[in-house]
Amino acid sequence: MNETANASPVPPSWQPALHPVLDGREARKLGGFLKAQEAAGKQIYPPRGARLRALELTPLDTVKVVILGQDPYHGPGQAHGLAFSVPDGVKIPPSLLNIYKELESDCGITRPTHGNLEHWARQGVLLLNNALTVEAGQAGSHQNLGWEAITDAAVAAVAAGPQACVFMLWGSHARRKAERVPGLHAEHHLVLTAPHPSPLSAHSGFFGCRHFSQANRFLEAHGRQPIDWQP
Repeated sequence: MNETANASPVPPSWQPALHPVLDGREARKLGGFLKAQEAAGKQIYPPRGARLRALELTPLDTVKVVILGQDPYHGPGQAHGLAFSVPDGVKIPPSLLNIYKELESDCGITRPTHGNLEHWARQGVLLLNNALTVEAGQAGSHQNLGWEAITDAAVAAVAAGPQACVFMLWGSHARRKAERVPGLHAEHHLVLTAPHPSPLSAHSGFFGCRHFSQANRFLEAHGRQPIDWQP
């Protein structure tokens, strides 16, 4: 499964949580599907070496905030393994632009000119998509094929940990995922919900949610270093 789906080993801190799932039927089925798609010449994003990038940049014991996305961007050069993020030099997608607008309103952070969120990830913000691959030009094409079992296990591992964490659930898709995860609503965690930052829904309550400042106040109150939200 690791080689066919990810082309990189599971980062050490995540191995105890993910290996039982990776050895299961759903993961084997997913690996076979991805291998067949690639053999048929299908373009899959992100590239194989970047599919576990969120886990690589944010070890389990460093997670402070979890932001859940749906699936990777499906345009050329956009997806690089972090939810909502794009590599340097790539146009900022509309949902991320709305995230930046809320950041500016909430924390006074000037809107960046790039869309690379690696700085967040390295501080403990787990930017995890529900599905970690997508076919080029086909949004949602790799949902319900096995990735959910793997990413559910990752979120559950965070929820089961002893350290206080913030879970930002934007949109119904993220909320549904959270409902599958035991321990997410433990009293030492903070769960924040809002509409998705997509242009279709951001004005329905994402703007003005103030999740970023709330997260930092919570982390500081629990003895954890706040996030520098400047990307």
